[in-house]
Amino acid sequence: MNVHDTSPPAPRWRWWMVALAVLGVMSLAFAIGRFSTFSASSVGAYPTSSSAEAGFSRDMQVHHAQAIEMAMEIYRKTDDDELRILAYDIATGQAGQRGEMFDWLVQWGLPQAGGPMMAWMATSEAGHDHGVPADESLTDAEAEAAMGMASSAELSALSAATGHDADCLFLELMIRHHEGAIPMADAVVELGSDARVLEVAGAIIAGQSAEIDAMESIQARIGCSS
Repeated sequence: MNVHDTSPPAPRWRWWMVALAVLGVMSLAFAIGRFSTFSASSVGAYPTSSSAEAGFSRDMQVHHAQAIEMAMEIYRKTDDDELRILAYDIATGQAGQRGEMFDWLVQWGLPQAGGPMMAWMATSEAGHDHGVPADESLTDAEAEAAMGMASSAELSALSAATGHDADCLFLELMIRHHEGAIPMADAVVELGSDARVLEVAGAIIAGQSAEIDAMESIQARIGCSS
């Protein structure tokens, strides 16, 4: 905990406000996603189940779900105002994107799960740079590690941590998490053609790159060890 910060912990009602905001953003994203994908039907066929767009939608939903979990965990207990605001932005922003990705698959008539994680990236330069083998042989655990996701033990450690230790652990895990998302977005930009998917992927690249910079700045300010 920051020794100069004497503000009391965020009241419980603020935590519930975040949860309600996340649900609201997800509902709005569903409506936006339905409109955007419905409009796309007039200009061409929907992506197939083996397409880069479908693989990206599935894998990024899994990736975003963990980011939301970690962001809401640190929002609940951090005493650092800047970090709390950033966690709120991550949780609500990624909840909205996740809801839209879910609805893409619904509108395309595709299942929410299908095929090995990251296999859709195997033919992309971003995939090769990110350690995806040409034979698509990654296990789910290997894929999650390549995507920068936290392990069960790391999530438990974050849940148990408090104060300064919790803030620094969150920043370490979320920076790695973001660094794993950017190559996924790069890959779908390289391989995909759906205009809305490419737009969202571009927003992920720009937004998460900026958030990495912000988190590294917070690390330096609060004195997290490297």
